[in-house]
Amino acid sequence: MRLDTADTDLPSTGAPSTAAPPTVWAREWRALVVIVGVFLLCFYLPVEWLSGLARLPGSVWEGLYLVRWYAQEHLILCLIPAFFIAGAISVFVSQASVLKYLGAGAKKVVAYGVASVSGALLAVCSCTVLPLFAGIYGMGAGLGPASAFLYAGPAINVLAIIFTARVLGLELGIARAVGAIVFSVVIGLFMHFIFRKEEMEKAKIQARMPEPEVKRPLWQNALFFASLVGVLVFANWGEPAQQTGLWYAVYSVKWVITSVVASALAVILVRWFDLELWKVAAVVVPTAVSALLLPGQPLIPFAVAVIGLSLITSTRAGESGDWFAESWRFAKQILPLLLAGVLIAGILLGRPGQEGLIPSAWVSGAVGGNSLFANFFASIAGALMYFATLTEVPILQGLIGNGMGAGPALALLLAGPALSLPNMLVIRSVIGTRKTAVYVALVVVMSTVAGLIYGTIHG
Repeated sequence: MRLDTADTDLPSTGAPSTAAPPTVWAREWRALVVIVGVFLLCFYLPVEWLSGLARLPGSVWEGLYLVRWYAQEHLILCLIPAFFIAGAISVFVSQASVLKYLGAGAKKVVAYGVASVSGALLAVCSCTVLPLFAGIYGMGAGLGPASAFLYAGPAINVLAIIFTARVLGLELGIARAVGAIVFSVVIGLFMHFIFRKEEMEKAKIQARMPEPEVKRPLWQNALFFASLVGVLVFANWGEPAQQTGLWYAVYSVKWVITSVVASALAVILVRWFDLELWKVAAVVVPTAVSALLLPGQPLIPFAVAVIGLSLITSTRAGESGDWFAESWRFAKQILPLLLAGVLIAGILLGRPGQEGLIPSAWVSGAVGGNSLFANFFASIAGALMYFATLTEVPILQGLIGNGMGAGPALALLLAGPALSLPNMLVIRSVIGTRKTAVYVALVVVMSTVAGLIYGTIHG
């Protein structure tokens, strides 16, 4: 495992370190063993067996069930690719490019346009967007554009908006789409305005920074990132409610598409990123064999590919080693907070359709009508709950069937996918408590106001 000087007590020399003291190596390997061990424990958590042995409150079991589900459904396919993308942003994207389009001193139209569009193209959940947000913010993106990106990723999800329109009605689908697009820009602008003194200082510093040399042309980096994002998007392509149409057609061949995109990534790594052909082939062959032998177990070949890529990059000096080191840094920072947050969210609110510490009857009873309290409560509940992509729609369908008002329904749709308790914990580790509190408050307040307006118009 390769290390950066940032992870050691050594003085920085301006270039990545290719060696580290034995104590540092031991510390990193211990961290890796602990994280992998905790992941495997969560993945194979025998909740049913344990529930027969221990007499614990039902809310605790709900938290454990949610952690196991999250480990099985999201960590390998969603977060690990996101960590590699975030690490690649830190290493392969020139800081000059980030500052030009997303920096504190960039033109507002360009910065917020790029942030909202790039966030929307990813169409990821509130947790998967976090490593990417941390990556661009760490590279110098302004707080406003970074916040717009953070909100846009999970909120402006084209598939989720279409699903909302088909299941809950065209009117609510349009309201969600318009609200999410407007929110991403307005929240970013508010964050920039509220912390404008810090942003102005950051812009002055960035203006004095020299433009670094570019090692490869922009189009090569663009194809590299397109292949990484393609693996993330298609590996996590959810099954549509109806088994017809374009979305289902893509879903039915999503692993074929993922394999083609991953193969393109392998070629790019050999041709433009100087990884040895035999090493890449040593990863590709067992991945392909495991996929052919276990066609119904996509996690296994995916895990083989991830482990192989980690091995061949972590043992190299230069850019490839830096890529792994940055990806590993994001994993260490984010994973523990996410798992802790998911456990707490499960204990408090339970899984979809199950009871947590807070009874679901309280939630459904508090969101009827179109009062200020109903909209505010829906925004708060949505901000605390964890919604995997598309799961908010059936949950909301059940709440509407139990008397939820139209305004609170929109408020939950605008706050829920963009925020969650795990999401808040990680955001705080990136931008601090004060900025996180302001960001969360903006999402909740704006969702409440949007719900009130929509509920009044809807009648």
